[in-house]
Amino acid sequence: QVQVVESGGGLVQAGGSLRLSCAASGRTFSRYAMAWFRQAPGKEHDFVAFITWSGDSEYYADSVKGRFTISRDNAENTVYLQMNSLKPEDTAVYYCAAQAYGSIRYRLSDYAYWGQGTQVTVSS
Repeated sequence: QVQVVESGGGLVQAGGSLRLSCAASGRTFSRYAMAWFRQAPGKEHDFVAFITWSGDSEYYADSVKGRFTISRDNAENTVYLQMNSLKPEDTAVYYCAAQAYGSIRYRLSDYAYWGQGTQVTVSS
């Protein structure tokens, strides 16, 4: 079983940057594909980014491609989301999700584990 805890959210001006972290428990973190989702007020959970368990492939939503970067440190049991050139429409609660040896999935409900989320607010 894996537990994940997100951190690093906050308030930032448009054009700024934030780095989100997702700390995972368990000795088998390196076997889990990881993803980030976000939920804006009144909307569904949207896929943001995905990284394979080995870290050799990454996938991004079109809305964040070129601005966000997902990465992982298996030695630290942590996955990151570096967010640059932030826009007000990036405002949302961001969730980290984990799936054992998973191929890419675009729905949060398809992941076995996810955290409580961290709030990101981008002011104009």
